[in-house]
Amino acid sequence: MGDFKTNKNIVYCCKYHVVWVTKYRRSVLTEEIQQRLKELLLQIAQTISVEIVEMEIGECNHVHLLLSLDPQFGVHKAVKRFKGATSRYLRQEFPILKKRLPTLWTNSYFVATVGGAPLEVVKKYIENQKNV
Repeated sequence: MGDFKTNKNIVYCCKYHVVWVTKYRRSVLTEEIQQRLKELLLQIAQTISVEIVEMEIGECNHVHLLLSLDPQFGVHKAVKRFKGATSRYLRQEFPILKKRLPTLWTNSYFVATVGGAPLEVVKKYIENQKNV
């Protein structure tokens, strides 16, 4: 079935592009912090059964993730876990982060669905279902 996954009652293929930034967009994610951040993200993903398809840190102040996850778990819940746990662990391990920022991440984030058929193709497919 290709890229499709399943749980007890649904078959799905849901991929999301997620981006979040440091508080005040401060460039505090040094090479060492970036390496540890990537390790933490992979550990957390495994714990919550989320697949990180791709990951990169941009301009030392923002995180890009391409996630594949169960829609019943929810992208919001996944992002909340990623941001909360990484902030806690990184601020414990790198005290400089506590000095520079009141919190590591902003409250907001960007998310967009990725993949699948173009919108127009899906619209036409649904439209044509009454003719089948």
